[in-house]
Amino acid sequence: MAAPKALQMSGSLRAGVVSLIAVWSIIAAFPIFWIAVMSVKEPVDSFSPHPLKVIFGPETLASGKGLSTIDLLIGAGFIYLIAWFSVKKLPRLVNDYSPFNLVFLGWIVGALLTGFIGFFGLGFVLPPLLGMFNSFLGFLGSPIVGFTFEHYLAVWIENEFYRNFNNSLIVTTGVVTISLTVGTLAGYGLARSGSNLAFWILIAALIFRALPHSVLVSGYMPVFINSAEILEPILGSNAPTLYGQPLAVIAVLVSINQPFTIWMLRAFFQNIPSELDEAARVDGCTHLKAFWWVIMPVMWPGVITTGLFSFLLGYNDYLVTSLLLDSQNQTMVPAITGYFNRETTMTDQVEAVAAAVSITAPLFLLVMVFQRQIVSGLTAGAVKG
Repeated sequence: MAAPKALQMSGSLRAGVVSLIAVWSIIAAFPIFWIAVMSVKEPVDSFSPHPLKVIFGPETLASGKGLSTIDLLIGAGFIYLIAWFSVKKLPRLVNDYSPFNLVFLGWIVGALLTGFIGFFGLGFVLPPLLGMFNSFLGFLGSPIVGFTFEHYLAVWIENEFYRNFNNSLIVTTGVVTISLTVGTLAGYGLARSGSNLAFWILIAALIFRALPHSVLVSGYMPVFINSAEILEPILGSNAPTLYGQPLAVIAVLVSINQPFTIWMLRAFFQNIPSELDEAARVDGCTHLKAFWWVIMPVMWPGVITTGLFSFLLGYNDYLVTSLLLDSQNQTMVPAITGYFNRETTMTDQVEAVAAAVSITAPLFLLVMVFQRQIVSGLTAGAVKG
């Protein structure tokens, strides 16, 4: 439906807004595009002062590493199919086939399978198939753009970056699980509470959230260092030292994130009419059953949106993870700095760029898979609260 005439923008204003958004999008997307291009070139091409050499990679191409026209077309088509499936088909499949009717579990399984198919297809299935096609296609099969995956192989296999990925997965899973479990229960309770005390509790929580992360780490660090002595009366001689372990990071990040999570989920719960609770209670549901079977199905967009913010906090954190984790348990973000802490060569720098691109890939997948829930969740949270 068209907007009322009084609210319609003039042609010049519309053109200005579109131009501003386009310029901003190019500025925001350029660094991601550029490091992605750099990561698949030889160092001499990656750090060339000439942009066209960085894009086409003549030295990389001269060393026998490149992509043909067919490679580019089929690769772009495969990426488009993955994106189309994630946006168009995956939501319907999740709603129809989620195990035990748990939609959030269906989304997790769907996102993991989509990411695995995309990674396995681009990394292991397409290269040998394209190699066979190129040998029969003449000039269309001749490499035209320099391209190599050797830096990614060095990062993930030789430098064992998969260990850092596993540590990031442990930290983010712990942060998201605890934050959403506590946040949904607390947000629901505060949204349904008629007391003014709930408001002041939230204000105090946000003040705590505003504290610098270094202050919280400094306060927790003595406890983690001496955790073996503190827990020895309870766990005996097997009491662990939490300092250097992912559990310590999860505890600090949850304490940082929980006030924001509760505040955000409370706003979502306030948008759900209390009549739904009352109807469920009349039908014989307990408070817990009404919360789980009636309220939560309506809340999934808000939960997914809040969970994404919790994921980003745990996934992108540098200060807390670098201070509390030892070198064996580092997550991906602080691990990248290790490439620059040793005697750095141009190859090390390109490998650091490849590691940075590897970090951004899961974020694109999450936004692509959950984009509908994120938009509807942000819209719902903006209505009231």
